[in-house]
Amino acid sequence: MDQYLNLSSDSNSRYRLFLYTSLAMIAFAANSLLCRMALKETDINASSFTAIRLLSGALVLIFLTSFSVKNQRYLYLLKAGNIWSALALFVYAAGFSFAYKGLSTGMGALILFAIVQLVMITVAVVMKEKFRPVQWCGLVLSLAGLMVLLVPGLDAPPLKESILMVIAAVAWAAYTLIGKDAKNPTQSTAANFVYTLPLVLILVILSVDSWQIDLRGAFYASLSGGMTSALGYAIWYAVLPNLQRSTAAVIQLSVPLLAALFGVVFLDEALTVRLLVAGSGIIVGIALVVGLKQPAHKTTHS
Repeated sequence: MDQYLNLSSDSNSRYRLFLYTSLAMIAFAANSLLCRMALKETDINASSFTAIRLLSGALVLIFLTSFSVKNQRYLYLLKAGNIWSALALFVYAAGFSFAYKGLSTGMGALILFAIVQLVMITVAVVMKEKFRPVQWCGLVLSLAGLMVLLVPGLDAPPLKESILMVIAAVAWAAYTLIGKDAKNPTQSTAANFVYTLPLVLILVILSVDSWQIDLRGAFYASLSGGMTSALGYAIWYAVLPNLQRSTAAVIQLSVPLLAALFGVVFLDEALTVRLLVAGSGIIVGIALVVGLKQPAHKTTHS
């Protein structure tokens, strides 16, 4: 699969980078939609959802990489992974699911993406990455749009679930930052999912007495893991080496907007003036950050 995602320096690479980045963001938003539908509308619980999500993601990615791993050299495949990435992936997936037991959808998304951006921008500044004043304006505008989209009308979130979502956000930021060094994105993502399985087994053992599995919830969890998580993360890993840390951080602000729009289409949620105004701010802010960034050094995949 990596050969189809390779972004070599040719005349079409910029358009393909835009396409793949957009697909990754759509996958993340669709994943949020599936999580909402499963945890809010079915009887599946957080531990069951997390386990099924990560297991189905691992199975789908092993299947995809089997076409490129010659002579069943799966040990080579596992070498493409990173134990720290796998730990970050598991902490993110588990923290996200358990946090939504008590958080509203809007407040959970606000905490997640605000903390992810804060961590990634902080790392970019520490690494002395060029960030122009107009890009800071774009960042502030995007955050303001996100606040307008999510904050009004929401009650103060419960402390325990808020802390869990903060932990999930830090883990996702770490997974994204570590992923910038991936040379074989699909193989790395597959190995990372496989490496989470021992942690999944521990989670299953610890929560076996409280397991709740509902057929529709299990289907949503499988779709979340096998499609929007596994494929979305593989695509995201492929584009990361071609993005600055600051750009990768701000682009992810589009996900709550996309998720809200998906809610309008699939969950019959109202299309409000607030959503349109906030969405405009997010998109313009992203355009300022991405469109005016300094050229980054290209990293080719082997």
